Amino acid sequence: MLDYFLTAVLVICLYTDIRYKKIYNIVLLPALVLALAGNLYLGGFDGGFTSIKGFLLGMGLLFIPFILGGMGAGDVKLLGVIGAFKGPAFVWLTFLAAAITGGILALIVMVKSGQFKPRLQSVWYTILSVTGIMPRVNMLGTIHSGGTGQTFPYGIAITAGTAAAYLLG
Repeated sequence: MLDYFLTAVLVICLYTDIRYKKIYNIVLLPALVLALAGNLYLGGFDGGFTSIKGFLLGMGLLFIPFILGGMGAGDVKLLGVIGAFKGPAFVWLTFLAAAITGGILALIVMVKSGQFKPRLQSVWYTILSVTGIMPRVNMLGTIHSGGTGQTFPYGIAITAGTAAAYLLG
């Protein structure tokens, strides 16, 4: 039964992330309470503890990318809620599948915006300078200042990662 609620949360968050580029707390907070209470009711103390561990792992996995500005807080909280519904093993698999999906989507965005080649060159020149093959240069800083700033809603990757975790698990 909890899977149906998680699916509904994912559909709502996917829609709002694509449409408004936001994942709303008004959706995530009740979902978190439902996940914790549902797992506590269905699985007793162990179910509640597994839910809490899944929530903390989900939040923790995206905390550093959030701090570095790579994604929004809604993405972090959404992965935490997924963990609260399904537990740590599921949220880990979701995270890995979402990372792969997100990487593919990022490549598509870069190719469509014409930024793939300049970004690849920046990374290459920085690697060459760090290894001492060429004089020291930090081209990675130009990625942020010189790029188009195009992004995509990471909720797409998280939703796809969750679907993949269901299929693989």
